[in-house]
Amino acid sequence: MDDRFQSLWTEKLEPWLAGLEADRKRFVRLRWYWTAGGVALSLALAGVLAWKAFDGVPIVMALIIGPFLGYMIGSRALHAMSKRVKAELNTTIAEALGLTYSAKPSNPARFDRLREFGLLPSSDRRKFEDHFAGARDGCEFELYEAHLEQRRRSNKRTYYVTVFHGVIIRINFPRKVEGITLITRDQGLFNGIQAFGRSFGGNKLERIGLVDPTFEKAFEVYGNDQVLARYMLTPSFMERLLALETSLKGKNVRAAFDEDSGEGELLIAAETGNLFEIGSMFRPLTEPGRFTQIVDELDHITGLIDLLVAPAQLNEHEARQGE
Repeated sequence: MDDRFQSLWTEKLEPWLAGLEADRKRFVRLRWYWTAGGVALSLALAGVLAWKAFDGVPIVMALIIGPFLGYMIGSRALHAMSKRVKAELNTTIAEALGLTYSAKPSNPARFDRLREFGLLPSSDRRKFEDHFAGARDGCEFELYEAHLEQRRRSNKRTYYVTVFHGVIIRINFPRKVEGITLITRDQGLFNGIQAFGRSFGGNKLERIGLVDPTFEKAFEVYGNDQVLARYMLTPSFMERLLALETSLKGKNVRAAFDEDSGEGELLIAAETGNLFEIGSMFRPLTEPGRFTQIVDELDHITGLIDLLVAPAQLNEHEARQGE
């Protein structure tokens, strides 16, 4: 942690969190009291139902509902504190990096476009949170988390399965993007495109071979202009794209260069799990790990965005080398 963040922690955040610690302990005890009360109430109600000779179903329901209600009621204060602490930490870190933060994106940027490209799976339930926005090297960008679930049925039971949980990043790329270039790690994501003759928006999409055989094995690329796609997808760019996945301990990073915005955008989706969280509320709030973990996660992303947009100056040199 550099001096800038160390000062934020010691001078602002740690004293503020220390002032909340007594309340945190009280809210933890409150949750246990409510949960224990719910258990006691359930046992008493189940005993009455058994004495009245009710069958097993009402008794089982009584044993389940009481603890659940007690837990939920007792958790409200602790949950509210958790949200407050998370918002303060993320906002403070974002401002230190020259960014803005909001708990949820007002409009999940380019989500529908990524769905149209087949780079995100279909979903029945969607949750978006942790929106950061700003500029790096003169390029506007934003990122947010998406949690997508599909509804499944089995033996008359409905349940939900996570099909994507990670970050979505939109970058106004520093040079004009022409055409469409799609980058994926999983050929299965392109079944929809193949069904329409590998076309999108009236543009025929062809498979594009990469210059480096290492990345050829890792990625599948489709586009409507072979020359422009190879111009954008230099070895340095592909290395940086893989670095995003590695640094965040994620998987299946996929991306698209899209001309739709007029100037052109780079859209990225990476399965990283749940980021930007403050950890358990059963540990002291003043543990610095709560802060440093968010700093590291956000710093990894912004640092790699710097590297992703930097190749705007490198592309011409690398493209000439590849000719």
